[in-house]
Amino acid sequence: MWKFLEFFGFFWLFLVCSALASDSPPPVPREFRALWVATVNNIDWPSRPGLTTREQKEELLAIIDRAAALHLNAIIFQVRTGCDALYDSKIEPWSEYLTGKVGQPPSPFYDPLGFAIAEAHKRGLELHAWFNPYRVQSANIRHPELIRAYGKNLWLDPAEQATRDYSLSVIMDVVRRYDIDGVHFDDYFYPYPEKSGVIQSSKDLDFPDDGSWRRYQAKGGKLSRNDWRRENVNQFIELVFHSIKREKRWVKFGISPFGIWRPGSPRQISGFDAYDKLFGDSRKWLENGWVDYLAPQLYWPIDQKAQSFPVLLQWWNEQNPLHRHLWPGMRISGWHGVNDDAAEMTREIELTRKEDNSPGVILWHARPLMRNEAGLAEALGKNVYRTVALVPAYPWLTQAVPASPHLSVHPQRDDLKVEWRFTNSAPWQWLVQKKIGGKWTAEILPEEKTSETIKADSLESVAVTAINRYGNTSVPAIYHPER
Repeated sequence: MWKFLEFFGFFWLFLVCSALASDSPPPVPREFRALWVATVNNIDWPSRPGLTTREQKEELLAIIDRAAALHLNAIIFQVRTGCDALYDSKIEPWSEYLTGKVGQPPSPFYDPLGFAIAEAHKRGLELHAWFNPYRVQSANIRHPELIRAYGKNLWLDPAEQATRDYSLSVIMDVVRRYDIDGVHFDDYFYPYPEKSGVIQSSKDLDFPDDGSWRRYQAKGGKLSRNDWRRENVNQFIELVFHSIKREKRWVKFGISPFGIWRPGSPRQISGFDAYDKLFGDSRKWLENGWVDYLAPQLYWPIDQKAQSFPVLLQWWNEQNPLHRHLWPGMRISGWHGVNDDAAEMTREIELTRKEDNSPGVILWHARPLMRNEAGLAEALGKNVYRTVALVPAYPWLTQAVPASPHLSVHPQRDDLKVEWRFTNSAPWQWLVQKKIGGKWTAEILPEEKTSETIKADSLESVAVTAINRYGNTSVPAIYHPER
């Protein structure tokens, strides 16, 4: 008899647990899904200089809305194209790409970066501010003595301590004053080589840093000139990373270098040598943990053997001893020799999901998605990003998790008003999952959104999870209506 009761007890407990499990929310995927929004040369936004404030806002909102509709979760927004500002800065002049004139603010006045942050956050998207640390679009800066003319371009000299101090001051001004989620650099460090202009010569111009080099040697410096240039960049990368963490630890630092570290790494890879030409030792930044994520620009198709997307992706993942996030920058259109852009894009995203590291990509860039070129936007929505995804967490920054929210439900005629609130410190976002008609749906909501009204006869279960600024999640609070 006792054995029967004992068995019955375990059987009853199994049924109860199974019933509860059936109404538990399914896990939401973790994947970084970001979109570059380039402002230099009006590549993505605004479509041309001189648009009205209303037109600029409408265009930017359309990009953010498209990103949200396609279940992306981050925008990489270019705010400094070259010692200019697409935000209200006291340090650098307004960008000519906004109004057509350097130093001229939008009229009626608004702050594009502040506007982009607010609108992205409303839609559950992160906003990473994208800076070019050395490039100069106009000589109209406060420190002309730092500018070097290189071919057709102007550049800040990376060897000068004053350059590091100046560019860092620009970046940290944004970190302090704006609620950004990340700081982002692309592949521009020392400039891409330019030719001498002599028809018979194919020799690259050397960067004009003779004065800086002589001063380094006079102080007893022993590095070769190329190693010295790399060390100039290394010092700045390390400085930026630690400066951000001292100010706001949750603000991520990411870099998107040229996709090939060096030709021959791995063996079948050939092409441009960013290590020797741009003096960017991107592998070292990853190995030393000076970035929270690295996004090497793997802009080549899968079947292009000399620059193969999967071969390079695997190699980069092998260079990651501290397990920082490795999310490739990915071209989404215009590959040489590729007939179906949407199919290639889909295949490459699927390949990133097979790596041991947390999956994710940064898509280059907004315009093809806005135009739905070659059905790219449709393919993203239908094939690979069918549901929302949480940004992967950053365990090296913190492993602290938020407390479960307090969940309450209030009948209102034929509806249920579901409300939730935090129980200690405020979260960054909410993950709200609802089971209706036997199917679970999920949405990511901003911290200020704390209620929803749902038809009482349709709701089978609702779960609310708190998310902090590091991507860590609470245990969900779950409500099951009486049946």
